[in-house]
Amino acid sequence: MSGAVLAVEMLVVFFLALFLLHRYGDFRKQQRMVLFGTLLAWYLCFLIVFILPLDVSTTVYKQCLKDHEQQRPTLSPGPSNHSTSNSTAPPTSSVQPCFQPWSFIPDGILPVFWRVVYWTSQCLTWLLLPFMQSYARSGGFSITGKIKTALIENAIYYGTYLLIFGSLLIYVAVHPQWHLTWSQLQTIGITAANTWGLFLLVLLLGYGLVDIPRSYWDASRQGQLLIRTYFKASKLMTEKADAEETLEDVMEEVRKVSESIKYNHPHRKFIDTILRKCPLDYQEKMGRNMDDYEDFEDKQNCDPSEKSLVRLHKQVRHTHTHTHTTETHTL
Repeated sequence: MSGAVLAVEMLVVFFLALFLLHRYGDFRKQQRMVLFGTLLAWYLCFLIVFILPLDVSTTVYKQCLKDHEQQRPTLSPGPSNHSTSNSTAPPTSSVQPCFQPWSFIPDGILPVFWRVVYWTSQCLTWLLLPFMQSYARSGGFSITGKIKTALIENAIYYGTYLLIFGSLLIYVAVHPQWHLTWSQLQTIGITAANTWGLFLLVLLLGYGLVDIPRSYWDASRQGQLLIRTYFKASKLMTEKADAEETLEDVMEEVRKVSESIKYNHPHRKFIDTILRKCPLDYQEKMGRNMDDYEDFEDKQNCDPSEKSLVRLHKQVRHTHTHTHTTETHTL
């Protein structure tokens, strides 16, 4: 069997990830870069799950062939006595034949495949996805401002990895018997990523080992489950009321800023961007104030700065999303 099985399975997994992304996301409302990053991340995750059985079956078959090659010299009769050779050689019927599985993958394909999947996943985990998430949540009005905000927000995230990588790099550099090479730098990078991932996994797994059995235990007790449901319902309503109140406060601040900055002001384009992120009913109430004209040079010092507008823009997006989330949970 050639590598056609691997190619077919990769194609099926791709369409599966594409179907799920279409099922849970809207292609028309999302940017292409976001769709590409999400599709690639889901595709690699599904590939690991679906290709791993092929790798295991191929490895078992190769190990069987290797065991047969090691046992072959013991099965041949030696130059000594015939009775002695029969007593030392194992019976031929005890050797199990090796059957090539239908999922067999030729040599040289899987190592390249796993390298591509691993390093692409590393780039997505440490660079692309965190940066895209911070970039999308940023309140900046320009690409440069969003990139700057994303780098600042990910400084701690990148700093933890760089701390582990730097510690291992110093240890290897100081060790007298080791010399830094490109392959060793790759090994250090893999070790640092695995250390960070295992540390995070231990924290999450420690919580899950306690909370998951407790949730099943509480679900089996109907009285306790009813009380918890009442509590969650009241908590959701409280969160919804708080989110709506916060949204009202933010919209009031947006209204004041929109009224203070007229259409001839250079910051008016930032206000228009903020208004487009507000709910539709608030946009109709506030309007654009296009009929008012005022010379902004006389009161330029009283106007909000671009930094404060960036903060307000981020706050509007966050409160709007949080309000929509609480409304969805209460349905």
